[in-house]
Amino acid sequence: MKTIRGLAALLSMLFAGHLTAQTDENAVAKVGDPMPVFTVQMSDGSTIRSNDLAGKVVLVNFWATWCPPCRAEFKRIPQELVEAFKGQDFVLLAISREEPMDKVTAFMQENGYTFPVGIDPDRSIYGRFALNSIPRNYLIDKSGKIVRAEVGYTPESFEELPTAIRTELAR
Repeated sequence: MKTIRGLAALLSMLFAGHLTAQTDENAVAKVGDPMPVFTVQMSDGSTIRSNDLAGKVVLVNFWATWCPPCRAEFKRIPQELVEAFKGQDFVLLAISREEPMDKVTAFMQENGYTFPVGIDPDRSIYGRFALNSIPRNYLIDKSGKIVRAEVGYTPESFEELPTAIRTELAR
């Protein structure tokens, strides 16, 4: 009976989308690891290199326009992350996986999102973090170490992000 309850609990976590990278078999980068090195082209024309983010708290968010949980999460990002941490040493790197810039830009315009996003059309960046599943969030501390990693979206887990970001900014 304990085995059935344990299996049910695991399945519940998987389907809820709140599985941390420490127990996620698809994770390549895990809590405690340094942020993988990459360069991403942003929708505003800029290029961001992960090595240039030292000293900042970074949230790397992998998403796609076709992903319903990603869309739900994106509705919260402008107010709860972009506006909440404007002017602080915080960088949001929302990186669209396997989509061209024109599709991503159209999605952003259609939905009224004004913050820049990056693209990873060939999964070369994503592959340094994980093998499968989006959305994924990796919170990186000022020293460049992954301090939080999640796959999936739940309103409850997203509500924890601002607190985690504030904690890292205060260090």
